[in-house]
Amino acid sequence: QVQLVESGGDSVQTGGSLRLSCTVSGYIGRVTYMAWFRRQAPGKEHEGVAAIEKDGRAHYADFAKGRFTISQDNAKKTLYLQMNNLQPEDTAMYICAARDGGPWSGVLRAESYGYWGQGTQATVSS
Repeated sequence: QVQLVESGGDSVQTGGSLRLSCTVSGYIGRVTYMAWFRRQAPGKEHEGVAAIEKDGRAHYADFAKGRFTISQDNAKKTLYLQMNNLQPEDTAMYICAARDGGPWSGVLRAESYGYWGQGTQATVSS
């Protein structure tokens, strides 16, 4: 089992920045991918934001390229998402996910991940 706890969400104005963190614990030896998803309203599907492979290779959704950066600190067992130039449409619950195997639907598809945190809310006002 893998446990994920997010933090860092806040309310900012348009153009502002946030750094989200996801602390990982449990049996992480088999984790191959970690990712950030977002859900912009209850009941809506999880939208892939960024993912990072065990070797550090990063993948981004088109809307995140150039503004968001995913990184990991293996010593601290923490995943980060640096978000710059935030816009109102970035308002969402941001959720950390981990994969250690199972069905594969793509690096930014929710179906590929088996472990999920509770999320941290980011709100961007104009």
